[in-house]
Order: sequence, then C-alpha cells, then structure tokens
Amino acid sequence: MCEEVKLQGVVFDLDGLIFNTEDLYQEVGAQMLGRRGKEFTKSLLDAMMGRPTKVALQIMIDWHQLEATVPELEDETDALFPAILDERLETMPGFMQLIDALEQADIPRGVATSSRLSFVSDVLSRFELASRFQFVLTAENVTHGKPDPEIYQKACARLQLPPAQVMVLEDSENGCRAAVAAGTFAVAVPGAHSQQHDFQGCRLIADSLADRQIYEALQLTPPTSS
Repeated sequence: MCEEVKLQGVVFDLDGLIFNTEDLYQEVGAQMLGRRGKEFTKSLLDAMMGRPTKVALQIMIDWHQLEATVPELEDETDALFPAILDERLETMPGFMQLIDALEQADIPRGVATSSRLSFVSDVLSRFELASRFQFVLTAENVTHGKPDPEIYQKACARLQLPPAQVMVLEDSENGCRAAVAAGTFAVAVPGAHSQQHDFQGCRLIADSLADRQIYEALQLTPPTSS
C-alpha cells in the first residue's frame, strides 16, 4: 500500500465557498434579466458558475441573445451589488473555524477565484480576512479561467509546493475540474446550487467546510459538535 502524501497547503475558492456570494450573484442576475423580460434559470446558473466574470456574462448574453455587451452588464452588476452585500454577505458555515485551525497548525493558505480583484478585495475587507491568506489570485492573474487548471497551477507555485501536497476547496464543477486537472487534492464542497454538479476526480465530497473529512485529510483536530 502506498503512503498518502502529507498535505502542506490549502487553497480556497471564494464564491459559494468562503462567502454566500453564489446566492447573491443569482439575485443580481435575476434582477438584470428580469429587466429584460428574461429568466435566470438553474441551467444558466450551472453554465455560469465558477467561470470568470467576463466569460459568465458572455454566457448570459448568448443564452438569452441579449442586446447588451459584457462591459454594460459588468457596470450593471457593479451598481446592483453593493447594497446586496451590505445587507446579506455572510461567510459559509465552517469557514471561520477552518481558517482558525489552519492558522494554529501553521498551514499556508491562499485564495484562487474567478472573480475580479476589486470585488474580492471588497468582500475580504468586510470580514478583515485579506491578511489571513498568504496570497490571493483573481481573474486578472490568469489568461485562462476555470475549468482550465492555470489558476491552481499558479497557486501551487505561490505555495512552493507540488500539487499533490495542496488541498483545493471548491463548490462548483468548473472549479473542481480546474483543481483536478492541476493535480491537486481536490475537495468538493457543494452548495445549494451545485448539489447536482459532476465532481468526478475529486478526492472528497464534503457536506460543508466543517466536515470531519477535511480536517482528517489535513491531520487537524475536527471541531467539536455544538
């Protein structure tokens, strides 16, 4: 029996994994399409989820044959989001406990997201989280977005670790495809909108970031149940 490789670093996706922003994106998308007499369906959400913003918005345009450009929809998104973030932004269950445990164990950690830097900086600052990561990679740092493995290849390089020693936590099929293709220890943490996604190749499928499987794989003490 071959010995398991010890995991030495962790990389988090952002939307739907650290924050509940997948729910908020759906609300914004529904508002934008509702203005145009269109519906934000589950199939459209699945096609957009995990993609870079520009790619996701182009999918929305093509899906409904909208008479709009990506920059126009970006501006509309930027106008709608702040009020929703002010009222409803939350961290996902188990995140705070997990990052505490990683810090205590001195395990380096980063963020690798398809979102834009301006948005990422905003949401991280609201919970004073930026300083708790060694690095943040965004859409601006890659040429090819998820499901291409580029962002996770760069994350492993930032950690100075081989991919097999890096756990990647993702909530979407596209994100997990990127993590698997990069050769990392990919963990799917499906949210309400990604329960039916295909997580083929992932090493684990967790119920939440509090799942004991995550802690055991990292050789951390799992949180006690309340």
